[in-house]
Amino acid sequence: MVVINCKKTKVVFFLVVISMAIMTFSIPLSAQTGQRMERLLGETALSWALAASFVLEAADHGNFSNTEAFSFAFERNWLPKNAVPEENARLNGISLLLMESFSLKGGIMYSLFKNSHFAYRELVYRRIIQGRTDPDMHVSGDELLFLTGKFLSIREAEEERAERVRLLADEEAQRLARERAEREAMAREINIQLEAQRVADTTARVTDTGVTISLTNIQFLANSAELAESERAKLREIARILGTIPDRNILVSGHTALAGTRAAQQRTSLERARSVANYLISLGARTSAEITVRGYGADQPVADNSTEEGMAQNRRVEITILQTGGR
Repeated sequence: MVVINCKKTKVVFFLVVISMAIMTFSIPLSAQTGQRMERLLGETALSWALAASFVLEAADHGNFSNTEAFSFAFERNWLPKNAVPEENARLNGISLLLMESFSLKGGIMYSLFKNSHFAYRELVYRRIIQGRTDPDMHVSGDELLFLTGKFLSIREAEEERAERVRLLADEEAQRLARERAEREAMAREINIQLEAQRVADTTARVTDTGVTISLTNIQFLANSAELAESERAKLREIARILGTIPDRNILVSGHTALAGTRAAQQRTSLERARSVANYLISLGARTSAEITVRGYGADQPVADNSTEEGMAQNRRVEITILQTGGR
């Protein structure tokens, strides 16, 4: 059966379910609505028009007369094509009316055909209709009340779920905005300090992973990854700045211009990044556990490699201050 068996318990249950749903969704419990509910409970077989009128009101489509409700639903293909206003409603057709009135998404077959057959199967699959039922059975008033109550509960759950998703999305957006603002403030402060100390070819910018301090045209001793003294002086100032930003892991990445083989570019970029990382460790800016080293070769250029100026910008080491615990 679609509904529970005890008539007295059933009446009370339907009234409570529908009344609570109406209050939850701010559907006005008018005298007309109350009378319709009372009339439904006395109906052993509903007409299509009466069923459409009640379901449309419960689903917030408006307060229609029976005739208006039937026309509204029929024109939108929410009723079987052979439905007649005063004829008895059948369970499969009521399934379609409920699915469409409450905009409940179904499986692939229902989505493709949207007819009463697959609407009924959808409700059985969702266990809204339980037990042994005939899809062509006439639907009584209390059975319609029971099914409508189920749909109101589903809608309430979906709206609560949507609200939770919205709140989580808002919280995430606010968190990202705060992080972005913090990064921008950090980058501004680092640039102020770099400019005050006249650290050449070095700037800070906000990136997706944190704040990146880029040392362009970085100089090493000939045919080695050993830092020139001028670069060591820059790194001493950067180490001092990093000391004012504790509890943040850093990524040191090496980059080369487009010269030599790809394997050579990769090897050189990694060795130079490692040299910078080791010097920062020796200065106490970070421990080895707080630094990740990577070499990208010439895969991430920031300028045109066809010019000397562009190649100088691409020969760089970047020190990225990551989010807390980032790697």
